[in-house]
Amino acid sequence: MPNVRSSPSARRRLRQGRDRLATLLVTAGGLGVIAALLAIGLFLAVEVVPLFWSSDAMPGVTAQALWLPQPGVDEATLGYRWDPTASLATDEVTRISLLPLAWGTLEAAAWALLIAVPLALAAAAHSALFMSPRLRSRLKPTLELMEALPGVVIGFVAGLVLAPWVERHLAEVLAMVMLLVPGLLLAGGLWSYLPSRLQQRLPLGWAGLWLLPWLVGVLAVGVALAPWLEAWMFDGNLRRWLEVRLGLDVAVRNAMIVGMAMGFAVMPSVYALAEDALAGVPRSLAEGAQALGATRWQTFVRVVLPAASPGIFAAVMIGAGRAVGETMIVLMASGNAALMSWNPLDGLRSLAATIAIELPEAGPDGLHYRLLLLAALLLFVFTFLVNTLAELVRTRLRRRYRRLGGGA
Repeated sequence: MPNVRSSPSARRRLRQGRDRLATLLVTAGGLGVIAALLAIGLFLAVEVVPLFWSSDAMPGVTAQALWLPQPGVDEATLGYRWDPTASLATDEVTRISLLPLAWGTLEAAAWALLIAVPLALAAAAHSALFMSPRLRSRLKPTLELMEALPGVVIGFVAGLVLAPWVERHLAEVLAMVMLLVPGLLLAGGLWSYLPSRLQQRLPLGWAGLWLLPWLVGVLAVGVALAPWLEAWMFDGNLRRWLEVRLGLDVAVRNAMIVGMAMGFAVMPSVYALAEDALAGVPRSLAEGAQALGATRWQTFVRVVLPAASPGIFAAVMIGAGRAVGETMIVLMASGNAALMSWNPLDGLRSLAATIAIELPEAGPDGLHYRLLLLAALLLFVFTFLVNTLAELVRTRLRRRYRRLGGGA
């Protein structure tokens, strides 16, 4: 008697049943995520709506109090201030302007993206198009593992180690930044004049390794030239020159420290997604462009980059979402001063950090509690809109470059 279980029809039905079960689980997971997002948004909206209703227990809040200038302590000057607990201890009026918190959130994200995006995209372009496959197979996983570093660890190092060091060595940091790009350009120029035998020993595909000693030397030259630069350009004291000449106060924990630390945290995710997008462009496109006489740089700018632009745009938007929602790095490295200033050396305070600091002390159903939920709702809506916009633009770009043979 034949074994029914081992028959082809039984195995086919079993395989189809497994496929249907997997499809059902994936669909249920996707619907669960959508339901959870809707539930979170609905909960925040329901909890925030009573904030704008007047009652005996809590006065209503107006848009003017949230987003427009408010009187200070002397009632004569107007400004944007966040101090929702002022009236608990004194006779002062509660100041609940959310604009300094929104400004701090966007400022921190802007500095992080300004640092992370150019470095991540440059590293992704070199890794995907120019790096040796052997080196890429080892370096790419290492860079991607950096994404697993906890934000609290990065914030701890930035707040307790990096910030005091930068504050004590402003001139050295400025000199290193000023020499970094010219040093890289000088390295490229010197390499092009090397004999062919030396160029073969220092191939461009391994530039990620042999450039490291050169970069260390450039930074060492910057540190050595910093006292001379400070004496020549800044009257011997850069910090005093910034305060007297430009009116810029220098805080130990400031927006630049937050940008550096958060840029370090955002960079791996932007790099990984952008590198996959660039590596996914068919090589036939680049080879065809080079066969028609285009240089490697022209091929990258005019052929590879447009074809990979949907994936690159998605990578930047994901990095922006991570930067806007980051809590621990901003909490530990920013000084948490609710200021609105164009000075990158001033402190700041973000919406996420404010929620983390003040929510445990806010009384349930009180004004302070609902203001913090409003801040959470703003973060939720902003992230949702950014992701939606990113997907719309990504879809439009993918349709535009589909004729190129399938972009990232």
